[in-house]
Amino acid sequence: MDEFANRWENVQKRIQQACHRVGRNPKEINVVAVTKYVDLETTKRALDLGLSHIGENKVQDSLPKMEAIGDRGVWHFIGRLQRNKVKDVIGRFRYLHSLDRPSLAEELDRRIRSRQCEPLRCFIQVNVSGETSKSGISPQELEEFALHVANYSTIDVVGLMTMAPIAEHPEEVRPVFRELKRLQEKIQRLNQPRLQIPHLSMGMSQDFDIAIEEGATWIRLGSVLVGRGKRGWKP
Repeated sequence: MDEFANRWENVQKRIQQACHRVGRNPKEINVVAVTKYVDLETTKRALDLGLSHIGENKVQDSLPKMEAIGDRGVWHFIGRLQRNKVKDVIGRFRYLHSLDRPSLAEELDRRIRSRQCEPLRCFIQVNVSGETSKSGISPQELEEFALHVANYSTIDVVGLMTMAPIAEHPEEVRPVFRELKRLQEKIQRLNQPRLQIPHLSMGMSQDFDIAIEEGATWIRLGSVLVGRGKRGWKP
């Protein structure tokens, strides 16, 4: 078994253990292999191991991989999306984890309508921690923004996403994940048919165990799964 396969096996064990601690079914947990810093061969290896969900955060780096890989995999855009890059995302990525402002929702709607594409599955990004270095709508603005986005038939809001602060001890970020779960329940209580938001995208290499314990259904794993690769890798 190669190093990548070993890492994947270890991740699966940790998912099972985290689910066992809180009485969850491991089948509820979806893994996005974050390949933004690794090369094409590593991305292909992820697919070969059965990791069908691939996460990228830069359009210019992901497009060559997509062209080489063809129709394999389900692609997730996980970085902050600029409006001028929307045209390159539509029709290629099935999920967007960083819907965070009305202007982006408007541009997505315009582009999807013009190309007559299927609706884009989106997570609303919430800046739960309040860090200025992180993108995302504030918790206080979430309800109004979610109701606004629900008016776009071209956008399927499937859940909420957040990024926790980097902490010395993973336990320190538990309140961030717990708060996103609370916000999910708040939006669900609106009983808006287009805001059922069954999913939470939260948890990365350093804290995914805690995120699972607090309700994550999608975890985004880079170094702990695919390795560190090279920052700024270019095709």
